[in-house]
Amino acid sequence: MKVDILAIGIHPDDVELSASGTLLRHAALGKSFGLLDLSRGELGTRGTPEIRAQEARQAARILGAAFRETLDIPDGLFVHEPANWLKIVRCIRQYRPDVVLCNAPDDRHPDHGRAAKMAADACFYAGLAQIETVDNEGNKQEKWRPKAVYHYIQDKHLTPDFVVDITTWFPRKMEAILAFKSQFYDPNGQEPNTPISGKDFLHFMEAKGRVFGRPIGVEFAEGFINSRTPGVGNLFDLT
Repeated sequence: MKVDILAIGIHPDDVELSASGTLLRHAALGKSFGLLDLSRGELGTRGTPEIRAQEARQAARILGAAFRETLDIPDGLFVHEPANWLKIVRCIRQYRPDVVLCNAPDDRHPDHGRAAKMAADACFYAGLAQIETVDNEGNKQEKWRPKAVYHYIQDKHLTPDFVVDITTWFPRKMEAILAFKSQFYDPNGQEPNTPISGKDFLHFMEAKGRVFGRPIGVEFAEGFINSRTPGVGNLFDLT
């Protein structure tokens, strides 16, 4: 299976929080996308890996993802080493995305920046023929390098290189986020409070979308950072 976009997150809800509106917009344009969770989020204060896996599947259904996979890279304890980035290389070669979205290069959670570097490097390594990987049936995989890697912006405010209008898709983005019931605001919840479990965090998500949308004159947008200088076919691609 080939997809147009592969969205990668170190934690199961990273993509929903910061890039799901963009995925929904591109799905409406006929583009396909898949979700790749590097870890199960097992160090999270709330919920369990099993609960989070159920929530992740529900969120993927809401978004209409072609697939969702988890690589079981250790949450919090991972290092940038072949044992970990080769798992990402295998997925890139299996699904052959043209565009990869991955974690913010710098953020409040230290996992995000480290995962951003590892995922971006894996995109490069996936294009090297001398790095050999095999698929689930033991067949040698062909090299594949995505055309572009973009980092979505997460909790920490970073200046975006570009933003994507998600106004039409913002309500469904929030629906996908709230599929993670163990992590976000639940007035009847009994679990410990965290920086993202309060109702104020949902207000922050709305405010962040409005901040990114204001410079281009739309209600809601998501911001991204380039990993390299982008090229455009003509000036009218930029609005």
